[in-house]
Amino acid sequence: MSVAFSAVPSVSTPANPRSRVILASLIGTTIEFYDFYVYATAAVLVFPHLFFPAGNDTTALLASFAVFGAAMIARPLGAIFFGHLGDRRGRKITLVGALLTMGLATFLIGLLPTYASAGWLAPALLVVLRLAQGFALGGEWSGAALVATENAPKGKRAVYGTFPQLGAPIGFIIANGLFLSIAAAMPSDDPSRPSMAFLSWGWRIPFLFSVVMVAIGLWVRLNLVESAAFDNTVRTGRVRKLPLASAVKTHWKELILGTFYMLATYVLFYLMTTFSLSYGRAAPSAAVPGLGYSYTTFVLMMIIGVVFFGVFTMVSGPWADRWGRRRTLIWITLAIAAFGLLWVPMLHAGTVGVMAWLIVGFSLMGMTFGPMGALLPELFPANVRYTGSGISYNVSSILGAAVAPFIAVALWSAGGGPFWVGVYLSAMAVLTLISLLIGNETKDVDINN
Repeated sequence: MSVAFSAVPSVSTPANPRSRVILASLIGTTIEFYDFYVYATAAVLVFPHLFFPAGNDTTALLASFAVFGAAMIARPLGAIFFGHLGDRRGRKITLVGALLTMGLATFLIGLLPTYASAGWLAPALLVVLRLAQGFALGGEWSGAALVATENAPKGKRAVYGTFPQLGAPIGFIIANGLFLSIAAAMPSDDPSRPSMAFLSWGWRIPFLFSVVMVAIGLWVRLNLVESAAFDNTVRTGRVRKLPLASAVKTHWKELILGTFYMLATYVLFYLMTTFSLSYGRAAPSAAVPGLGYSYTTFVLMMIIGVVFFGVFTMVSGPWADRWGRRRTLIWITLAIAAFGLLWVPMLHAGTVGVMAWLIVGFSLMGMTFGPMGALLPELFPANVRYTGSGISYNVSSILGAAVAPFIAVALWSAGGGPFWVGVYLSAMAVLTLISLLIGNETKDVDINN
């Protein structure tokens, strides 16, 4: 069943200028990923000390990662909610709502009491706000990807689709750069633990700072106009009353394929950004041995790697437009599978090897993440595109990102090294490879229908 709104435009909506499309799709995801990275860094550095009872360090870290993963469970719910709004009411107002939800949740985390002062209420509130973050991100990515791809010139959709993807490396650099600056201003005598000043109040600054970034993002997005694809859907009376039901009924295969297209990307993403920080900082002599770098040193090494993440995100767009999304991603996924089997020799080769591991891992991350901004929206018609792409992207977050840090720490603890963690990455890459071999090329689909 389809319904048409009473106010149907008689002429085409003015197109968004190229600069506005780039900025609106980039700044929102930058803010969203900034908020997520702030939490991811705090999950390793702060929350095990402040939000869970004192005791076994590994148990506290796993508990912190469990809360981190809880947000991924909320993301498909956010994709359904915001996808419904985006496919029925438009991309613009939906993106504003997602951004406000994420910004408010992140700001409130910066005001939370700790376990020492509030007991179990502290981690309970942390879980609630973390769920709110996940709910918001469930609606953010697909909307930003649609703003980019539905406004892209012919033959440039994959290039434009990389703009929202660039929010991930930019958000990482801003979030970790801010944490690094605060840690440098509040130095610790123990390299394995932040200073008392940092644990007391310094960690709250990045969370509270998000309100400034949200204000900028809202200003940009409120100046958007709707895309021709959505306006065409309204004019022709093809807006679905229940986009979710329509997507599941008529595009169930695309929902499944899109979910598995993203699987290797998500696992690699969170192993390189979250697990790596734990492994890099753990002492070689600890019960669960790591690399023994100080927080400052390893984050600086990660930031260098993330620069390659950003560069290869941009490079992957022209590749996908020239050679096709499927062909490009098949080769990149094969490379990710091979990378997972090379973890031990690279990580055992000293600082040069560790730096090479970070650069290769983040470069592959950019190559696989970039084309997804075009590929997932292209799987679905305009009237269920926000819902379909959002569900695929975010259900994959449960299968990949929600459990990846937890599984990685468990494998690391059980084996005492990174070998099985790398094997886990390779296995997930094989599943993505199978889905790509089953799926079809999408670069020539009509995005306006």
